[in-house]
Formats: sequence, C-alpha cells, structure tokens
Amino acid sequence: MYTVYVLKSLDFDAIYIGFTSDMELRLISHNHPQNRGWTKRFMPWKIVYSETYPTKSAAMNREKQLKSQQGRKFIRETILKDNL
Repeated sequence: MYTVYVLKSLDFDAIYIGFTSDMELRLISHNHPQNRGWTKRFMPWKIVYSETYPTKSAAMNREKQLKSQQGRKFIRETILKDNL
C-alpha cells in the first residue's frame, strides 16, 4: 500500500507533495533535525491530506497530478482552505 500525501509547513506558506510506503516514518524524516533535503528549510510539517493506492505506479501518477498547476489549485482551494 502506498500513500500520496500533502504536507503544510506550520511556520511558512509552503506545501510539499510526495508518496511513500510508510507515512509515519516519512513524516518523521521530514521533521528530523538531520534532514538535509528541501523540506528542512520549512520545518515543522504537518500532514493535511493523504490518499492510499494499492500500487507504486498509481501513487506516482497521483503525485504527478497533484504537483501540476491544476493539482496545486485543488490543494489550495479545497484542502488548505479547511486546514489553515
């Protein structure tokens, strides 16, 4: 099972879209002090949206859709509107 997720920075106006097979561990890694990736600059993060998919390819396709201009509009107008 794979999870597509949207994270919202608690201190900045930033979102992150990704997918994983272990959501709990992935959130820990995004918020870990030794994180060296893009998400380090905008810590801490909280999960504001997630969807599960049976296959990695289905999750990757949905992640790609959410990262598109139309997907980001959906996130801002639908998901974040209720989670600010």
